[in-house]
Amino acid sequence: MRVSGERNNRESFSLVVDGPLFQLLRRAHLSGDALEGLPKRIVVFALLTWLSLVALSAVDGHMLEGRVNVPFLRDFDAHIRFLVALPLLMVAELVAHRRMQPMLEQFPSRRLIPETAMPRFDAAIASALRLRDSAFPEVLLIAFVYGTGILLVSRHYMALGPTTWYATPSGDGVKLTTAGLWYAFVSLPIFQFILYRWYFRLLVLARLLWHISRISLELVPTHPDRVGGIGFLATTVYGFAPLAAAHGALLAGLLANRIFYARAALPDFTLEVASVVLFMLCLTVGPMLVFTPQLALARRTGNREYGTLAERYVRAFDTKWLRGGAPADELFIGNADIQSLADLSNSFEIVRSMRLVPVTKGAMIGIAVATVAPILPLFLTMMPLEDLVRVLFGMLVSASPVKLPGPSAN
Repeated sequence: MRVSGERNNRESFSLVVDGPLFQLLRRAHLSGDALEGLPKRIVVFALLTWLSLVALSAVDGHMLEGRVNVPFLRDFDAHIRFLVALPLLMVAELVAHRRMQPMLEQFPSRRLIPETAMPRFDAAIASALRLRDSAFPEVLLIAFVYGTGILLVSRHYMALGPTTWYATPSGDGVKLTTAGLWYAFVSLPIFQFILYRWYFRLLVLARLLWHISRISLELVPTHPDRVGGIGFLATTVYGFAPLAAAHGALLAGLLANRIFYARAALPDFTLEVASVVLFMLCLTVGPMLVFTPQLALARRTGNREYGTLAERYVRAFDTKWLRGGAPADELFIGNADIQSLADLSNSFEIVRSMRLVPVTKGAMIGIAVATVAPILPLFLTMMPLEDLVRVLFGMLVSASPVKLPGPSAN
């Protein structure tokens, strides 16, 4: 029974299924065992975080133009945060769940784990599951988001000032509006909790992969994936593309407010954009670097062993075909020795070109592109409104069907 349970852990492992919040969503019929009901979850969280702010800002009289410098409907950060970034964080759960499910079973099925090390492998998975399901980290996250929520609201206010839909100046400093209270104590904490919970999950993944990397894996230097047989880890990174897009959207909302209300320009934030891309690469690709020492060792060992094998073979080939060692009736053309020499050369080249990171350039580029994509519309702010309208009008005119002139009256 224990062996069966450990095998089930390998086959069904998920970073996002189970845990206190997941169980709460299941009891509320907002999620199934495999994260079904994604549209329903997105709608419910949008009602809690965004639509409530619409209603409360309308009650405060701060939804439309007039009484404050930044009314709710013109706060780009709020709309993008709750209508784009938050849904993307939920989409990321489903995508990562489906991508990661087959990952751990690949290690034993590809015979990367020695038979004697299987108990350590299963123990690492069990430890990761216990940490994932623990209520203590999520309680700490709740305490953290409520401890920093007011500070975050104050920072946004200072950047936008002097009056916004959620805060106005008073004799004692900053006074939160009714919508601002909901923003600080409901909407922002929900968003921050889901975001920081993702960081915790990635920490669980990094810890698990580190434990697996402590096992002496049976890597094959001549494997065609050029990472000893663990190239399947690169497909896991693609599963974090929605998470990267959520971070890009979050940054896009912050930059949009700075551009429209603080008179900043998009090129002023080049460092911030680059920092977020680097941050996402560290989050998603960084955990895979724990296998670099074993890959480096496999490459060194492979170069030595296959170099020795190649040396013996080419010496025998030289003796046979260049020093008169071949039988007189054996033909050189079409001989299998030639093909074997070519095959050996290809194998040696694979060993020499082994990568030290089990992630392809394509996967890293995909994460970078997903992060930057939500920011691209802000490039339109670099063009004057009149020029933008002229360009859009020109595109519409060029796309319209061409009318041929009618027959002449003459």
